[in-house]
Amino acid sequence: MQLTRKGAATRQRIVEGAADRIRAQGVFAVRLEDVMAHTATSKSQLFHYFPDGKDGLLLAVAQYEAARVIDEQQPELGALTSWAAWQRWRDKVVARYRSQGSDCPLHTALAQLGGTTDATRAVAGELLGRWHLQLTSGIRHMQDSGEIGHDLDADQEAAALLAGVQGGVLILMTTGDSTYLEAAVDRSIAHLRASVHHG
Repeated sequence: MQLTRKGAATRQRIVEGAADRIRAQGVFAVRLEDVMAHTATSKSQLFHYFPDGKDGLLLAVAQYEAARVIDEQQPELGALTSWAAWQRWRDKVVARYRSQGSDCPLHTALAQLGGTTDATRAVAGELLGRWHLQLTSGIRHMQDSGEIGHDLDADQEAAALLAGVQGGVLILMTTGDSTYLEAAVDRSIAHLRASVHHG
């Protein structure tokens, strides 16, 4: 659907309002009526932008939350050009997920859409792809400046680091313990730093 600037702004307002409600009440408690009241939207307006109803809206919320995951790591994630910068990014990621605890709006929205569908795969895949690309870029930058050994495969190292973050986040969401997340990120960064001595 091709939207005017005003239409795109209205749709974004509905998505952000729905995300707010889900954060406040949980996805199972939120009804379309709540979103309409919260965003001052009529039923016809809501279904104009989201013909699939709640599923379409939840998918849009998942896309919005996925973008936020990346945005909230900036500017650190986009500027991994020194070990101090890597440490700032690490601290930001750990703090973000610690404060979130077991409540992950992205995970909640995707889960409510009924597990793995082509649409949820696309949202998760795009998020991980963007995240992976920025980590790879940071590793390559550090290789160019001689801080990371050239024998390491930047793509593979970034993938391993990202898998560690995701695994740590899952354990944190399940247990409330951030130790695993911190260990995964710290070990990956230590591995990158050590590579220059024999790389």
